[in-house]
Amino acid sequence: MDISQWLSYITEENLMKWMNEYRALGPLASMLLPFLKSFIPPLPTIVILGVNAAVYGLWVGFLYSWIGITAGSLTAFWLVRKLSEHRYLSRLVHNPKVVTTRRWIRNNGFNYIFLLSLFPVGPFTLLNVAAGLSGIRFRSFLIAIIFGRGIMVFAVSFIGADLSRYRENPWNLLLVLLFVIICFVCSRSIEAWFSRRDQLAEQQ
Repeated sequence: MDISQWLSYITEENLMKWMNEYRALGPLASMLLPFLKSFIPPLPTIVILGVNAAVYGLWVGFLYSWIGITAGSLTAFWLVRKLSEHRYLSRLVHNPKVVTTRRWIRNNGFNYIFLLSLFPVGPFTLLNVAAGLSGIRFRSFLIAIIFGRGIMVFAVSFIGADLSRYRENPWNLLLVLLFVIICFVCSRSIEAWFSRRDQLAEQQ
């Protein structure tokens, strides 16, 4: 079975069947596909997260998906960061033109990583690779991913757990929007607090 045939198998119906068959494994099966999303871009994020929420319920499904997709992002980031220390990649990373770009991303990357993490479709793998090569602090990447991916996973899980609710009461989507705003404010406050602490430490 080639990759296209394998991906065509990942439908909502087949995933529901697969999740129920391997439910005895606990959270491992439900975390695996969200984890792999960081390494296999064509995987259908919305289908995977929606099925998790439908099978395990909103909160448990959200938790499993969030852990899986966050762990995948952090693993990809760490691997790219380690590979960038290889002597061949190190020459590219320390090229003067690349250094300027990396410095800009390092200083401004938090907002972009957070915002791009909100979208259920997009260049997940490319985002992790760019962040790993940019030199952005792991702490900043971690905060942006935890909150950004958390918002995205919650929004998809919230809708996927009971899609009929939003057809009958579209105003419920305002709750999702409110959750996004609150998480963004919280994540920015946490990052700003760490930044101020670092500046004070440098001045002492």
